[in-house]
Amino acid sequence: MSSRKLSSAVAKAQDFVDFVNDSPTPYHAVHCAVQRLAKAGFEEIKERDSWSSSLQPGGKYYLTRNGSSIIAFAIGKKWKAGNPIGMVAAHTDSCTLRLKPVSKKTGAGFMQVGVETYGGGIWHTWFDRDLSIAGRAMVKDGKGNYVQKLIKVDRPILRIPTLAIHLERASVFDPNKETELFPIAGLVAAELNRIGSKGDEKISELEKQQDEVDGPFRPLKVLSDRHHPYVVEIIAEHAGVDPEDVVDFEMVLYDTQKGCIGGINNELIFSARLDNLGMTYTAVEGLITSVSSPSSLDDDSTIRLISCFDHEEVGSTSAHGANSNFLPAVLKRLSVLPAAIYDAASDNSYDKVHREAELDIATAYEQTLSTSFIISADMAHSVNPNYIHKYESDHRPEMNKGPVIKVNANQRYTTNSPGIVLLQEVARRAKPSQDPASSPGVPLQLFVVRNDSSCGSTIGPMLSSALGTRTIDIGNPQLSMHSIRETGGVYDVELAVRLFESFFEHFSELESRILVD
Repeated sequence: MSSRKLSSAVAKAQDFVDFVNDSPTPYHAVHCAVQRLAKAGFEEIKERDSWSSSLQPGGKYYLTRNGSSIIAFAIGKKWKAGNPIGMVAAHTDSCTLRLKPVSKKTGAGFMQVGVETYGGGIWHTWFDRDLSIAGRAMVKDGKGNYVQKLIKVDRPILRIPTLAIHLERASVFDPNKETELFPIAGLVAAELNRIGSKGDEKISELEKQQDEVDGPFRPLKVLSDRHHPYVVEIIAEHAGVDPEDVVDFEMVLYDTQKGCIGGINNELIFSARLDNLGMTYTAVEGLITSVSSPSSLDDDSTIRLISCFDHEEVGSTSAHGANSNFLPAVLKRLSVLPAAIYDAASDNSYDKVHREAELDIATAYEQTLSTSFIISADMAHSVNPNYIHKYESDHRPEMNKGPVIKVNANQRYTTNSPGIVLLQEVARRAKPSQDPASSPGVPLQLFVVRNDSSCGSTIGPMLSSALGTRTIDIGNPQLSMHSIRETGGVYDVELAVRLFESFFEHFSELESRILVD
């Protein structure tokens, strides 16, 4: 492997690590995605607005819902109502601990914080880590409005301590999630010293200010009663407002140790939230790369779309999860977008004034769904050398060997043979990396679980069943899925970006050649 190719792969992997480090929550992940899309020329649109006159063939757009889910798309210049849409779907959330609505706790002289488990995390990995908080706060803007502010406290302020081995000789570490998973935030004595004898007066003054603003009646206790006052102050400081202007917040815990490239030959990634920011990042970058050329969309009759949803780790049943109407509503509006009339006299551009639909609009949505395709992109399991007996002997994915096609006869994954045919052709046609010496094509792997093992699932089955759209499940291989610290492969990042780029570039041609009804 040439040093130039290594450099190219490491550069892409490092960019991904930076993305993860900047994205401790789904809100931050969407914000980072928006920044990248905007830089690439994507225009923001909103669900509440009409799209009929603003969306144009050849245009690039994105929209968000709840600040934690995002859909972005580029419209081919030869698009017609009812044409196919090529999609890559991922999720923005990861297993974590979330501050309870009332989190203020004390015990044995310690300040503690009450937390709630989110998803199926490997919770023992959260012990003895340098933790902090991140999320969003709803604050008053001084104009009578309530606005969202992203919060990321960069210094360690919390820790969940294990019990010394001298006091617990059990061979299995299985902490009680309600009574033994409370982080400590400091010592009560130190906090009393910080606020001094005026501490009670300070809290009373905050309550008084809240009364003056909102009147004597408070539906809920003030934040300084529900949470440690210093936690509220830290959040206010990072939001750039006074503590009394913080109305509410949603905060999760995250590990302050940054992700990094490791391994003896710089071939591994050690980081939090690989599941599933690994596929969120590669989906975003794959779409952006596919439209980087000014002529990228000239001969495309499809729409290239990515959708990254919140709440996959808890079942996707929310207003902005994959099981919501977010994607179906967007697809329905896109499916009826009329084509643009080509005007040879307008400098090889499309006339944005005279447009017409060439299909029956009443059935355009159903036609689009029947010919579209979804790549459900969620991280996959790499073989673990210490537990090799847990893997089916002929299906042991390896890191840096390319994305994994996930197959399950019981439809926990939606992969079938027509989908594999499509993805193989997409992988075969993938461009080489930026290194001129590299070869084209992206290697793929296959994975099934053992018959005597349980199987996870993805957003693929729910999307395909709700839309009736052909779907395949894939993901990059990783170790320690759902741990606070996971391991992935450096080269797989670039391989997935190239695969998605190829999918968007070639889907228009390949879709019509896979003849299955």
